[in-house]
Amino acid sequence: MYSPPRFYYVYIMTNRSKTLYTGVAGDLEKRVFEHKLGIKGEFCAKYKIDRLVYFERFGDVHAAIAREKQIKGWLRIKKMALIVGMNPEWKDLSEDWYVRQEMPAWITSR
Repeated sequence: MYSPPRFYYVYIMTNRSKTLYTGVAGDLEKRVFEHKLGIKGEFCAKYKIDRLVYFERFGDVHAAIAREKQIKGWLRIKKMALIVGMNPEWKDLSEDWYVRQEMPAWITSR
């Protein structure tokens, strides 16, 4: 039986103040959305971590976890250099991932 390849992601998110959060996830889109909503994580909710600024993809969960631990052990300046190498403008890499649904006309016409 064929099973599609599974990927794991190490990611860094931030907020307007550039507080950094490093994590690992099997479903990056879902996890980033949870961060944006402020659910499933006290730190991210407290500091309003809502911008994906860096990520790496792995085919092996153990490699992803090892990389997450490595990055978490770095000084802030080294993490920032990693982000700038991929995303020099610190743009939210997930800004186009979620489609905002428009309100139905019958609601907005009242």
